[in-house]
Amino acid sequence: MKKLAILFLALCLFSCQSNTEKTSDKFHVKRGTNVAHWLSQSNRRGPDREQFFVKRDVENIARMGFDHIRLPIDEVQMWDENGNRHEDAFQLMINCINWCQEYNLKVIVDVHIIRSHYFLAEEKPLWTVPAEQEKFYNLWRDLSRALNQFSNSQVAYELMNEAVADDPDQWNDLIANAVKAIRELEPERTIVIGSNRFQSVDTFDDLKVPENDPNILLSFHYYEPMMLTHLLAGWTDYRNYPGPVHYPGVLVTEEEFQNLPDSLKTVAQSSVGREFNKEIILEMWQKPINKAKELGLPLYCGEFGVYHKAPEEDRLRWYKDVIQLFEAHGIGYANWNYKSSAFGVVDENGNRFEDLIEVIVPTRNSSE
Repeated sequence: MKKLAILFLALCLFSCQSNTEKTSDKFHVKRGTNVAHWLSQSNRRGPDREQFFVKRDVENIARMGFDHIRLPIDEVQMWDENGNRHEDAFQLMINCINWCQEYNLKVIVDVHIIRSHYFLAEEKPLWTVPAEQEKFYNLWRDLSRALNQFSNSQVAYELMNEAVADDPDQWNDLIANAVKAIRELEPERTIVIGSNRFQSVDTFDDLKVPENDPNILLSFHYYEPMMLTHLLAGWTDYRNYPGPVHYPGVLVTEEEFQNLPDSLKTVAQSSVGREFNKEIILEMWQKPINKAKELGLPLYCGEFGVYHKAPEEDRLRWYKDVIQLFEAHGIGYANWNYKSSAFGVVDENGNRFEDLIEVIVPTRNSSE
């Protein structure tokens, strides 16, 4: 009887160990930050690029309390026009992942911009030229060859940042073919997929993902209301609008609107009397939340943030509400971004914005 009890205990321990190992191989992220303007959307090259993001930055990210980074990479940085690797850029990417392993951070490698799809360009050959689509699949085949050395629990692949197709089925078809190309090489790698038109919450009901694939992470981006999140941002309609803007509550009151100079009324018109608060934000997220529940897949917000020129108190209140909603609904997130005076948690010299860090990583180690 004693031998049977020992055997039973051994079997239970083996079963628990097997389940733990199986669970540990699953890619799961909760709180992260984007390492932007390094291997993406940057003209830095050579030593300047090497020094912009180094091992010390990864250590800082981990000490702040983040559990992962989203790593945007651009085709022009990683490959030449014939699809040949720029080995120096690939080495930086590999170095970054190795550093993240050392500090227990996971990584989402995000193909951010490709030559055939600049998301703000009028013409995007990716949607109309089959050769460009095949080139896109080959980029992912090459990335897989470089990254399959890392475990499925360590690294995930984000197909493409903020697809902008005239027809959502163009994006859905590209998803299906790209996932097929990756699955032939890596059946269980987590693949991050967002909706058409800038990964907007509004287009999530048009999104189609491959069926019966549990290793998919659904992703949306959130920057609403733009009047607040991009106030005075030079690339937007709000580049010359200094305010007023409020959060939470009515963005611009009728009285405030009437007191604006005529030159600013056009850009403020759509925000007059418009209310924004935590409840409205959650209501806007219902399409991705419902899609994730319907498919039984996890949900992730890969980008969100407020430009630094927004009123500081309103800015932090917006961040607090968004973070609380992520936490309450089990949505993983990565703020835009890590190192930037415009959106970052540190500036270009590494100086920390402590008030913002406290909000974005609410349970970080109090000794930091």
